[in-house]
Amino acid sequence: MTTTVFSAVAYKLMVLLMTIFYAFTPYAGPATDDVIQASDDANLHVVLWADSQVSNYLPKRTPYFDAACEDLKNAQSDIDALLIAGDIAENGLLCEYEYVSDHLKDSGAENYLMAVGNHDVRMKVYKSTVNTFAHFTNSLNENADSELSIDALHYTYDINGYRFIVMGTDRTEFEESYFNDEQLAWLDANLKEATADGKPAFVVCHQTLKNTHGLPDTWNSPIESAGSVGDQSDALYEIMNRYPNVFMISGHLHTGIGQYTYEKIGEINSINLPSLTINNKDGEYNDAGIGFTMEVFDDSVVFHARDFAKGIYLPEYDIEIPLV
Repeated sequence: MTTTVFSAVAYKLMVLLMTIFYAFTPYAGPATDDVIQASDDANLHVVLWADSQVSNYLPKRTPYFDAACEDLKNAQSDIDALLIAGDIAENGLLCEYEYVSDHLKDSGAENYLMAVGNHDVRMKVYKSTVNTFAHFTNSLNENADSELSIDALHYTYDINGYRFIVMGTDRTEFEESYFNDEQLAWLDANLKEATADGKPAFVVCHQTLKNTHGLPDTWNSPIESAGSVGDQSDALYEIMNRYPNVFMISGHLHTGIGQYTYEKIGEINSINLPSLTINNKDGEYNDAGIGFTMEVFDDSVVFHARDFAKGIYLPEYDIEIPLV
């Protein structure tokens, strides 16, 4: 990534902090006897993370992120894409994205589908956020020889014939997102086209819909829209619910793997991912370092729960969803 003098210094300070932290906290990488593998008949194999929130001042998160990156590199099957559903960096700083990029660039993923979260955009000039995030995403994909290149926070990309529709706020917000009329119409048109042949389509949005995945209780708030995408939740639902085999992939809630992970909302299959680097809550498996791999077959989509930091699958939490 291209950096300024200030960001280069900030990155060196960040690495120094991590080095000091590791000197007093020995690093234990992931195991290698249960590595990432895909089924021979899977049409698509994607790794799903959310809320990595790599920080320039909170080093205790770093070992989980580093171990997860190492787990990717240990994979014995091709990874068609790594998808991170927002809050990639704690503060949206260039030095934080540079740390993420340096650790992911040789992960072996063939494409990088990056979505912004509220931590990536809040308290920043919107145009600067777009430029920084696009450059970060494009650098990862260029290094992987992927054709994916973005110039906005919302974009689509087809992999092995399956469409990923990545939503991105159209203005700076603190906790929620805002999508203008053009982006909502764009979402509708893409879903109509992507699902016309019966294949699933994957909508990536950092925040989920209101009153889903345990909300607002899992956000510890009495406000109905708390923890969700916000005022446009109903509009998003109306659009996605028009089409079959729509999968919504979100993060933000930091709920562990368990009862709040998967929910059928009308016709929408909604998956809420746990935080990769922060201890989760309200789940049956709440350790940091967790997420899913996703395999797409002709007749179903299967989500395999995995502790990437430990390098182990958690098959008791797998989710298989038939296509209609």
